[in-house]
Amino acid sequence: MSSSTDWPLWEVFVRSRRGLSHTHAGSLHAPDAEMALRNARDLYTRRSEGVSIWVVPSTAVTASSPDEKDPFFEPAADKPYRHPTFYEIPDGVKHL
Repeated sequence: MSSSTDWPLWEVFVRSRRGLSHTHAGSLHAPDAEMALRNARDLYTRRSEGVSIWVVPSTAVTASSPDEKDPFFEPAADKPYRHPTFYEIPDGVKHL
């Protein structure tokens, strides 16, 4: 019988209430997506706090490196139109 370390690693995302985003709840090992979904339900939503679960193979996740955060996010700094300070708001505009 194979051990759980031979099974692929899955990342688990849970949406706790309707209208909220899925958040990363943790990781688990499972032989396939169906078992990963069932195990995620049992492990991360024991008190009926979840309405939706996503399981994603860890190998399918691509992430930026925290060590490269300055060069990776630097291009956004040279786009002043993305910042609200770039625009002038007329005096008559309310609730903006």
